[in-house]
Amino acid sequence: MSVPAPAPSVPGDRGARFLTPEDVLGRLAEAGYLADERISTAVYLAERLGKPVLVEGPAGTGKTELAKAAAAALGARLIRLQCYEGLDESKALYEWNYRKQLLRIQVERAGDGSGTAGWDELEGDIFSEEFLLERPLLQAIRAEDPVVLLIDEVDRVEVETEALLLEVLSDYQVSIPEIGTVAARSVPFVVLTSNDTRELSEALKRRCLYLHLDYPSVERERQIVLAKVPGIERRLADEVVRVVRSLRLLELEKHPSVSETLDWARTLVLLGIEHVDERTTRDTLNLLLKYKSDIDLASRELLGETA
Repeated sequence: MSVPAPAPSVPGDRGARFLTPEDVLGRLAEAGYLADERISTAVYLAERLGKPVLVEGPAGTGKTELAKAAAAALGARLIRLQCYEGLDESKALYEWNYRKQLLRIQVERAGDGSGTAGWDELEGDIFSEEFLLERPLLQAIRAEDPVVLLIDEVDRVEVETEALLLEVLSDYQVSIPEIGTVAARSVPFVVLTSNDTRELSEALKRRCLYLHLDYPSVERERQIVLAKVPGIERRLADEVVRVVRSLRLLELEKHPSVSETLDWARTLVLLGIEHVDERTTRDTLNLLLKYKSDIDLASRELLGETA
């Protein structure tokens, strides 16, 4: 059987729809996210077509922030499924409240007098809405208000676990054996992010529009720094992003993310530093690099220090 629900609305029917890619640019900027035309076009098409968008790229390139900004721009509630190794149906879709079910069984049988209440009656009672615990995917499907569903770091789950997502992303519905098929009340805007640590399945990729986010250009990262770091001078912002760009060209275990660029810039402003020189870079390098081997390599390559 199927759970009665209103027919899903047309793709993208979430209230404050994006009108054009240029509209996406402006509204993401208002939400604090500086996009480019490639990003805004992908977001516009995904929202308009009602298709998920798979955002792939190195860690720290703004993938998660894009989903958050899209939610703010659309006036939608953000529902986040954080992926990890071992994620299963009970944490992604739904599970039953077993303790509450057991308590209900005990109460029903005690109230029956004989202690032998029929299982058929009990089953129909305990496998009902009252005992269903919604997890992020089911929450997004059943939401009546506008929703952006963020499936974060999908590459961290096992290949088999991706199958949990396919029904949701294909038909925007969830099958619950004890209840039936729960269809979406409206189509959520879905953003999947991947740090590209493993190849995702073809079945998952077919269901999504694809967007690759790399580290921003020097000019765009400068704009981000100027927008996000109050009181920073343009000259200092330029020096910050150029040092960071030089670090990203090295063979490091972990390159500096945009958020680490911002942390470094805020620190320099807080310390009253107006110019980035070798000493400043050396003394604050730990804000950008989080492995000793990376700090040692950067010290040798950029600052000319010897072991």
